[in-house]
This record gives sequence, structure tokens and C-alpha cells, in this order.
Amino acid sequence: MNDKKISFLLATTPIILLVILLILNVVLYGDNTLGGSNQMALLLSGALAVIIGIYYKVKWKRIIEGISESIKSIIPAMIMLLLIGSLSGTWLISGIIPTMIYYGLKILNPDIFLFATAIITAIISVSTGSSWSTIATVGLALLSIGTAIGLPVGIICGAIISGAYFGDKMSPLSETTNMASGLTGVDLFKHIKHMMYTTIPSFIITIILFLFIGFYYKTDISDEQINLALNLISNNFVITPWLFIIPIIVIYIIIKRTPAIPALFLGTLLGAFAAIILQTDIVIQVSGLTENTFMAQYKGVLNAMVGDVNFSSINDQINNIFKINEANRSNLLKSSGMLGMMNTILLMICAMIFSGSIQATGILKSIADPITAYAKTEGGLIATTASSCIFFNITTSDQYMSIVVPSRMFAKSYKDKGLSPENLSRTLEDSGTMTSVLIPWNSCGATQSAVLGVATISYLPFCFFNLISPIMTITYGYLSIKINRLNK
Repeated sequence: MNDKKISFLLATTPIILLVILLILNVVLYGDNTLGGSNQMALLLSGALAVIIGIYYKVKWKRIIEGISESIKSIIPAMIMLLLIGSLSGTWLISGIIPTMIYYGLKILNPDIFLFATAIITAIISVSTGSSWSTIATVGLALLSIGTAIGLPVGIICGAIISGAYFGDKMSPLSETTNMASGLTGVDLFKHIKHMMYTTIPSFIITIILFLFIGFYYKTDISDEQINLALNLISNNFVITPWLFIIPIIVIYIIIKRTPAIPALFLGTLLGAFAAIILQTDIVIQVSGLTENTFMAQYKGVLNAMVGDVNFSSINDQINNIFKINEANRSNLLKSSGMLGMMNTILLMICAMIFSGSIQATGILKSIADPITAYAKTEGGLIATTASSCIFFNITTSDQYMSIVVPSRMFAKSYKDKGLSPENLSRTLEDSGTMTSVLIPWNSCGATQSAVLGVATISYLPFCFFNLISPIMTITYGYLSIKINRLNK
């Protein structure tokens, strides 16, 4: 590569192009940008980065290797996404999701539903250390319940994600928590303890906001409507508390440090087994055949794992019971299987092509280097770190990169200013981990949008915990609240 460094202004042009194209896509396609327009925006911006790199004598082989490494890094995430799709299918036809909806409608009060949702997902996520698993299992059921009682889907998803990411941040089992502490050389539990100073206030504010919203949105759902919905679900599915054993098993083995991929695969198989045993008529219906044979059961399970399953007549009846208008009509009992995740996987691949292009060509380094020059004060350093984490979430489309790169960029700066490394590790989590799910083309944002079936832009304003966390850590920095310093 040529020794001549790409200028900061020129280096920003692929980012500027990406932002312009993404804004145009939102204007033209609205919530359907995942259908291909955002993928093309990432590819075109990546192409511009490649052209700049070639002009500066970067070898084509180096660029391709950089893109390949970038794509390789998301292979586990893509496998997880496929398994989440298949799991949602088998958990639907097995009656697990209908059972969760059934008992949720009986137990959860609409006024405190959002508050309870954030608490429940936080507890599950702290136990498992995984926001993805929490959202794909308990989160989906809570979304169905909330939709049934008439709450806007964006607000429900905001509560689910806020709680799930509380656990993703605070659990000693979380990958990002271990990564942030490991990269900065901070003891894991010291890192978690130091995060509590910003995390607990942020989460308290979050659940208070959801409590107020819950009381504000009067759903006017009567006991008669709930009973009609309960009867409808129980008349079409075998509803039994025994089905809770399967999600409990999945959560338990994740707590025991079983990797997410085999845990989700086991959950999918257990769901398929339960469907064949308990929901024979449903499996035959999904297969499209008429007789109860081994082939019909096999085809029904495979159809649920791979493709669309939509009990549209039941969904329509539930929508009519709760008088949900056309704009907000929901598909409580619907799954898209593995095929429903393909647009998201394509988005992730295109995002990694863009990410690999700007890294391999040196564009990312040309942008990152001047950033550290703005960190003059302690508060400025923390604010700059937080901004960098958000920037790398946007540009690299990867949550891990938003932690790894800033941890390397700012480690010396924190030491030079006499700040303990746990200040850095906390800022990485408050900003990098928390904002990844808010970026539509980031692997986290794309995944949760696909799993929940809701556009990122719809839930973003209501992910209060994720939005408050970076603001809280910057505020602490400027006010010198709970900032640990190195011993002289």
C-alpha cells in the first residue's frame, strides 16, 4: 500500500454516501428497507471505499481478504439466526408460544405489562447472559401478549429489548461483558460492580417510564374479551403448563454455559418432538396432507422449521375480539422459519462487505486517528470514547468491533490521565453494547428486527435503557461521578 495516508475528508465520503442512501431508502420504502434497499446502500458505499483504496494503491487481494475476514466473523451469528427461525416455528406448532400467550393473558395486568416485560426479560437475560436467546424465546411470547391487549408493537419491543440488554450488559455469562473486561484488563466482577453505578439508575428510569406509559395507554380490554381469546387458543391448541419445561431446559443449559447454538438447536428439536406428541392435528395441518402418517409429521415439522406458518384465521379472530384496527393488526400465531431470516442474513453480509472494505483500505484508520485528538479532559475522553463506540457500531456493523477498536484506541489515553481501566470498560459497554441493537444494518439491530418482526426504526425511540446508558456514562464523566483513578 502507498505510504500516502487517505485524508480525513476523503475517508468520510463512503460514510456520507451510506447515510444519504439510507435516508433515501427510509423515505422511499418506509419499514420495508430490509427487503433489499439497505443491502444495496451498503454495497454501493463499500464499492466507493474500494475505489478510493485502489486509487491509493491498496492491492485487490488485500481488500478481498479483509472482506472475507469480516464476513467470517458473523458466521456464528448467521447460524444463530437460522436456528432462531426454526425454533420459533417448532415452538409455535408445539403449543409452547400459544401456552405462553395463554397464561400471559391470564396473569399480566395491561397497566403494568410494559413494566413487567422489562423486569422479566432482564431477569432471564441476567440468568442466561444472552439478549438474543431471551428475545427469541420469552421476548416473542411477551410481544404476542402485548399485541393482543392492544399495546403498540414498537413500545412492547422497546420494553423487551431494554430488559434483555440489561442482562446482556450485567451478566457474568455475557460475551460482551467478558470481552470488555478482558480487553481492558479489568477483573470481571470489578467491571460489573463499576457498571452498576450507571446501569442501575438507567434501568430504574427505564422501568419508571414504562410504568407511566402503561398507565397512559388505556387498552379498554375487558375480562370477557380475554376469556374469548383464551377459549379460542385452548380450542385450537393443547395448552398445558408441562410445555414450559422446554424453555426452562433451554434457559437452564445456557445458564450452565452451554453455547447458544447447540442450546437453540436442542430447543428446536424438543419443540418438534412436543409438536408430534401433543399437537398432532396442527402438525398435519401445517404439512398440507390429510392423514396422520410419519411422512405427514415429518413434513409438518420441516415446514415449520424452514418456511412460513400462519394460523391466519385464528389471528383474525383474535384481532376481532380485541378490536385491533387494520393498521395495528397482529399475527400472534405466525412464524417465518429459516427462510424468514434470509433478508436479515443478506443485510449482515452486505454490512460486513462495507465494514471489510473500509478497514482493508485504511479508511477506517484515517477516520479513527483524529478522533483521539478531541479528548482533552476526563469528561471529553469519556464522551469521545462513547461517541467512537457508536460510530463503530454504525460503520463496522458489528457490536464486537465497537468494543475492540475503541478499547485499543483509548487505553493509553485513560492511563495518561490517571484513570483506572474500569472507566474505559464501563464506557465501552454503556455505549458499544447498548447501541448496537439501535442500528438497522448492525448485526444486532438486523437480528432483533427480524426475530421480532418489527422495523428497527419502530422500536428505537422506546429502547429507553439503550438510549439512556451512553448519556448516563457521558454525564458521569463530565460531572466526575464515580470515576475511579489510578493510585499515584
